[in-house]
Amino acid sequence: MGVRPGVTYTIGILCIIFLIASIALLVTNVFVDVVEKYIKKEVQLRNGTVAFQTWKNPPPPIYVQFYFFNVTNPEEVLNGGKPFVEEKGPYTYREYKPKENVMFLDDGQKVSAVTTKTYVFVPELSNGDPETDLIRTVNIPVVTVMNTVRYSSLQILLLKALLIIERAGIFTTRTVHELLWGYKDPVLSAIHFLEKDVDDYFGLYYKMNKTDDGEYVFLTGQKSYKNFTTIVEWRGNNSLDWWTTDACNMINGTDGTSFHPLITKNETLFFFSSDLCRSLYANFEQELSVKGIPVLRFVPPSEIFANFTVNPENAGFCVPAGNCLGSGLLNVSMCRQGAPIVLSSPHFYQADQKYIDDIEGMHPDKANHETFLDINSLTGLLVRAAKRVQINVYIEPIAGFDQTENVQTLVFPVMYLNESVLIDNASAAKLNSMLLQSKVVTVIPFMIMGLGILFGLIFVILVCTNRNEVNEASEAERTPLLKPS
Repeated sequence: MGVRPGVTYTIGILCIIFLIASIALLVTNVFVDVVEKYIKKEVQLRNGTVAFQTWKNPPPPIYVQFYFFNVTNPEEVLNGGKPFVEEKGPYTYREYKPKENVMFLDDGQKVSAVTTKTYVFVPELSNGDPETDLIRTVNIPVVTVMNTVRYSSLQILLLKALLIIERAGIFTTRTVHELLWGYKDPVLSAIHFLEKDVDDYFGLYYKMNKTDDGEYVFLTGQKSYKNFTTIVEWRGNNSLDWWTTDACNMINGTDGTSFHPLITKNETLFFFSSDLCRSLYANFEQELSVKGIPVLRFVPPSEIFANFTVNPENAGFCVPAGNCLGSGLLNVSMCRQGAPIVLSSPHFYQADQKYIDDIEGMHPDKANHETFLDINSLTGLLVRAAKRVQINVYIEPIAGFDQTENVQTLVFPVMYLNESVLIDNASAAKLNSMLLQSKVVTVIPFMIMGLGILFGLIFVILVCTNRNEVNEASEAERTPLLKPS
């Protein structure tokens, strides 16, 4: 017995309705727009949003690994030989960096805050004891003072006498803890006695534990989602004054810990780093998955630290003007109280080959020495990241100082750090759940289209079935009731 024609036609009509509706929804992106509108509304810095709580107190653990380069042939270096260094570490610290003194401004369009950083040693993730492990490295206070007095004959004589009295040279041996968090330096102490502005303590991270780097003012994303956590002021200024061009002194982007939602592959992401004394940017490299979360990997391109002959925009980072280093290096002496500090990627990754060849023990490697950002494109959430920076000292012969007369001009590696973050399991589960919900919403048009196709198939089957039954009935009607005997 066949299906009534009315039922068949109803199924056919539903097929057409579902197909038209699904095509209309796909063309107009209604459900995609619903998801994006929700994301734009929720990813703002305002009380009550998850984005604000995550920005204020990031749940994923942050670790900083410090690696030091121990000099094994100091006498040969003083006599003009090639330095041999061996890598020591990592010395791993858990980093806590909550936003404090948070205050909303301009009717919620801006928010000010400071980021207080605290470091706690994690022995189980370390290779060595910072309290007892000794490192022989460049004596940065001595080299800095040498550079400061190099143009004054009287000051050179006084410093030479002081170095003899204190038995200080261009190399020193200190514990990792002293090099990081500070020690009372005899040369600086003598200078401090006459010049109170000169601190008698020195350390690469001296006065940087349980302290902040100044107040920031951020945009909340209220006016535009693309302005989410963009920096508009740092330490009361909207630009820097260390570099020689306005472009190089610009403070661009976020602080590198958060980004706006709905990121695309063709975007350039800007961020400011007070550690590097400048703004940077990153470009898309590849798609990846981290704990089931789809991410876009962005990396700073090599031209960021390229010599001005390769990237003319970097001419402003030559300080003093015209005094340019090779590619892969950044002279930050202007923002490090005159200390001849040069920053690079670890092991001079992406730097000119000359700097790698000058030091025995350099082994640059993309996997271990590249900075990267893995970001979920829908939410803008930083899922995994690593900031890798090396601290070097510029060494050269300085007239008047016998200790330096035979040394080569070198960019001497002291240590490098790997500051990394990986989303914790609880946050990953929440993000995966949210992404699944958004995916379900956005595939509703395809589900409707699937129903339309299903009804279409049913309609075709019913039409064919009814037609066969009609044909069989017609043949039966043509057959005579009485067959001849």
